[in-house]
Amino acid sequence: MKRILVPTDFSACADNAVNFAIQSAKFLPAKILLVHAFELNGDVYTDYMGVNKEYNESQLREATEKLVQLKISVENKKAVVLDTMVFTGGVKESILHLENEKDIELVVMGTSGASGFMQKIWGSKTAAVIDKTTVPVIAVPVEYQWKKPEKILLATNHFETDTEILDIIFELAESFTAKVQIVVFTNEASDTALTYLEYTRKIPSYREWLKEKYKDETIVIVHLFGINFEHALESFISQNEIDLLAMVTYKRSFTDKIFHPGITKRMSYHTKIPLLAIPAKQNQV
Repeated sequence: MKRILVPTDFSACADNAVNFAIQSAKFLPAKILLVHAFELNGDVYTDYMGVNKEYNESQLREATEKLVQLKISVENKKAVVLDTMVFTGGVKESILHLENEKDIELVVMGTSGASGFMQKIWGSKTAAVIDKTTVPVIAVPVEYQWKKPEKILLATNHFETDTEILDIIFELAESFTAKVQIVVFTNEASDTALTYLEYTRKIPSYREWLKEKYKDETIVIVHLFGINFEHALESFISQNEIDLLAMVTYKRSFTDKIFHPGITKRMSYHTKIPLLAIPAKQNQV
């Protein structure tokens, strides 16, 4: 990870993500691009009268000054190199534009979470970015307190063999000197006995393949059971003191997104530890 993009609106939620990126950059190592996305206010009439032009210019100056002060503070105290930028537009748009222009390899964003009706209707900026980006995103909960990851958990039922995905996880694990664990989930309410048997059969050979590929004898794969994936996963994370959760996002059809929201996206709303969302290169359900 050579370059990390961190969007900020100068809130406590964003500050927590900035701190996570700064602390992580010491281990990776990486440079940080700190971006404030500023959406211009106004309409044709107010712009013509100059009202919003003056307001927008004032807000842009204020945001630029805040970024400069944050850069100075961080570089003086943390010995991490920071670049800053004010982007005129939305948060999602800024990230999607800059990830290619600035060769971004990782996005770190804060998430304050959502639940119930609000989650279904509004979602979150972080979830929207996860849904569209082509680079990995780490969603950092607002209440999370930084600690160097010692256990990274990959939750997947796809038995990932795409090295572009797996390399990200194992390179992070090497940088943090963390151990990798994997959970495969069987839904007791909806999966058939054949699914259970298939997963049980695949796990030993998949473990051996990973050990050989990444020269890591400490890899653990667990077959997780339950009737609710999120609840079962959260319980496993708590009981096993997992520090970073990794999941893979797959492109889905429009109707499928409406009726079956992506699990990775849903987890970004209420995870209590950082969530690493890695976009798959190919389309899968």
